[in-house]
Amino acid sequence: MDIFANVVLGFSVALTPTNLLFCFLGSVVGTLVGVLPGLGPVGAVAFLLSLTFKMAPATAVIMLAGIYYGAMYGGSTTSILVNIPGETASVVTCLDGYRMARQGRAGAALGIAAFGSFIAGTFGVIGLMFLAPMLGRAALRFGPAEYFALTLTGLTLVAYLTQGSMIKALIMTVLGLLAGSVGMDPISGEERLTYGSLTLRDGLGLVPVAMGLFGVAEVLENLAAIGTQSIYETSIKGLLPNRKDWQASGWPIARGSVIGFLLGVLPGPGPVIASFVSYAMEKRLSRHPEKFGTGAIEGVAGPEAANNSATAGSFIPLLSLGIPTSAIMALFMGALMIHGIQPGPLFINKYPELFWGFIASMYIGNAMLLILNLPLIGIWVRVLKTPYAILFPMILLFCLIGVYTLNSNTTEIIIMLIFGIGGFLFRRLGFEGAPFILAMVLGPMMETSLRQSLLISRGSFAIFYTRPICATLLGVAAVFLLWPVFWSRHKTIPRSSATP
Repeated sequence: MDIFANVVLGFSVALTPTNLLFCFLGSVVGTLVGVLPGLGPVGAVAFLLSLTFKMAPATAVIMLAGIYYGAMYGGSTTSILVNIPGETASVVTCLDGYRMARQGRAGAALGIAAFGSFIAGTFGVIGLMFLAPMLGRAALRFGPAEYFALTLTGLTLVAYLTQGSMIKALIMTVLGLLAGSVGMDPISGEERLTYGSLTLRDGLGLVPVAMGLFGVAEVLENLAAIGTQSIYETSIKGLLPNRKDWQASGWPIARGSVIGFLLGVLPGPGPVIASFVSYAMEKRLSRHPEKFGTGAIEGVAGPEAANNSATAGSFIPLLSLGIPTSAIMALFMGALMIHGIQPGPLFINKYPELFWGFIASMYIGNAMLLILNLPLIGIWVRVLKTPYAILFPMILLFCLIGVYTLNSNTTEIIIMLIFGIGGFLFRRLGFEGAPFILAMVLGPMMETSLRQSLLISRGSFAIFYTRPICATLLGVAAVFLLWPVFWSRHKTIPRSSATP
């Protein structure tokens, strides 16, 4: 009964004219972000974060969430029509989606991607609605020691789940922790790494750093690799999947929804991992695995469902524990903190209108995206023809304007450009920005929890292994940190070959 009353409360918030308008705008902008190759939801949210300062908290979160899951919808369009993923979670969709387009079935591929995304997104929102309050109540048993262990576990899991080298991910994590320590000491009040700068005294701002690492660096990366792209010219028809398509795609969508939601809860690039896992599972379960990679509709339905369900799942640790599990969740955490709202165990009880309004907006946003995506495909195809030499300088200009209007501080523009150039160089060297931004956000929380724990225990580290929850979390962190080392050594041990 409480759930039903809360859902009614949520829709009363989400259906206000202002929130409905910004839900629509976020969905449209998110779809456009997903359609445009190279921009990505992280860069878009970082870019638009400065626009939310004057909004009500619910309106800001609703719009940013619309951008996030809208990008997951739109990413399939370029994967299918251009063979270039609009965002990283749609990489797998290229394998069979583009082949279907070449066979004249672009409409079926786009249609099943849209319907699969809607079904999986709705399933993910239902899971978020039931699991987030339960996890929040359990988290009330957490103290400073448990929060330290939880943040440490989150950082080690992110490093473990990173697509590239784990050592490079750990290096970026350490650099992020250093960046998070810039500013005033939270307990003693002493300045750290400020070098006399008034701007750095308040710490490195999340918006200029995120815009630099993901927005400016993405622009530089794409401008450095401009190539000719061809849109597959064909009449896109048959957007509604037929009975045969549904028979082939029904179970992949169902499995992808469950897998995506569960993997979305884990720290790391959940939607990306979920889409790969879904594709691998469908290929293994298929009676004709040889069809995958040649235009199998299951190879589009499963991964697209998985990455959209993972989008909803990724909000659970943020809203119920206050732990962002990816770079974009760190930006959402920053958006809430800008409005004076601390996500965590008390978030749902303290801000029921915000939480349930956000849940209701995701239902509405999913329906909007289903209605919008199919009729607007022709427009997105035209947008795809915008020359990169025009598109990316405009994005860079908007980033500069967004950072300056934040505090009218030219120093933050310099910070953004420095991190943009640094992010571009790090990418060329194989270093990812997600561990850095997560460590920068989680670092102050981890440091404060550590120091509070030691103050409570009068300097004794026994508090970390005598409390069951804390000891368990630290054990999990140790396993995820050390397991890849043992696994790599196991693989390098040569097997003895028997001589004939």
